[in-house]
Amino acid sequence: MEARPLIYNLDSASLTDLLNRWNEPAYRAKQIWQGLYQHFYNAPDEFTSLPKSLREKIAAHLTFDGLTPVSTLSSSDRHTIKTLFRLSGGDVIEAVLMRYDKRNTLCISSQAGCAMGCVFCATGQMGFKRHLASGEIVAQVLHYARLLQEEGERVTNVVVMGMGEPFHNYENTMSAIDRLNDPHGYNFGARRFTISTVGLVPAIRRFADEERQVNLAVSLHAADDETRLEMMPVDRKYPIADLIEACRYYVQKTGRRITFEWALIHGVNDTPETARKLASLLKGLLCHVNAIPLNPTTGYSGKATDRGRAQIFKETLEAAGIPCTIRMRRGIDIAAGCGQLAGTPQPQN
Repeated sequence: MEARPLIYNLDSASLTDLLNRWNEPAYRAKQIWQGLYQHFYNAPDEFTSLPKSLREKIAAHLTFDGLTPVSTLSSSDRHTIKTLFRLSGGDVIEAVLMRYDKRNTLCISSQAGCAMGCVFCATGQMGFKRHLASGEIVAQVLHYARLLQEEGERVTNVVVMGMGEPFHNYENTMSAIDRLNDPHGYNFGARRFTISTVGLVPAIRRFADEERQVNLAVSLHAADDETRLEMMPVDRKYPIADLIEACRYYVQKTGRRITFEWALIHGVNDTPETARKLASLLKGLLCHVNAIPLNPTTGYSGKATDRGRAQIFKETLEAAGIPCTIRMRRGIDIAAGCGQLAGTPQPQN
């Protein structure tokens, strides 16, 4: 028996076409769309404004079960929640909710596993399993939207920085963002999305040409090819000079500031000399460096920098005119920090 399509894979036009083929009035598509993205209905029976016959058609031909929560872990400070989801076919992914003072930021996945092989990243260490469909990306956001709605809160930011390289799954990632951005549905502002990439140069240029309002972050982590190649195999195909040229093109094309992610590794990339080299590399570029002490993974022996070295790194960059923030680590006790998402099943809370 052929598997039923995931309802979240349908964009508004596809849903309307399906309802037309079912000889349903056009306004039913709007009702379903609003039910999915404004009321967060997650089963046919929840659409009580629809006739029973249409609910039965939906149940027979479509599925809502793209993601099955397997386990949920909360950090000791209750600021971070990590959920392990099982996909159809058995692969697993993770997504994280991080609570700040007035923000609820989601870190969501775009692939099961990752093909980029960054040595300090747990997902990179597990290898590539498969791309996520657009609806599987959407469903991660809606899962947490429901959770927060129960608490009278809402998602404020979405970062595509979980498992996988979003620009390796470009079409599905952008389709998911477009669906969540739809003003007649979830209506989540484009500027509240951030896509993080290891630096796939053609995709950065394509992204720039589309002139989206979505934020772009680039995982850089080194200011010279020798060091970066040791950590990030992608540097062999897209060396730093090509990457920075693409980043300058992005800023020129969009006028938007670009963020460079920098995992501070003790004795590797956290020295004042490295900061000065980085400042020279980024000179004249509208950018910001987002540095965070390395999060631990079992497959990499590098250690996080200490607070003092991180502060000197930041001050050296700022003295050279490059804005820098040292970001606090979140969810370390539940392996929910950047680079830690490995899809390892955990016990249920």
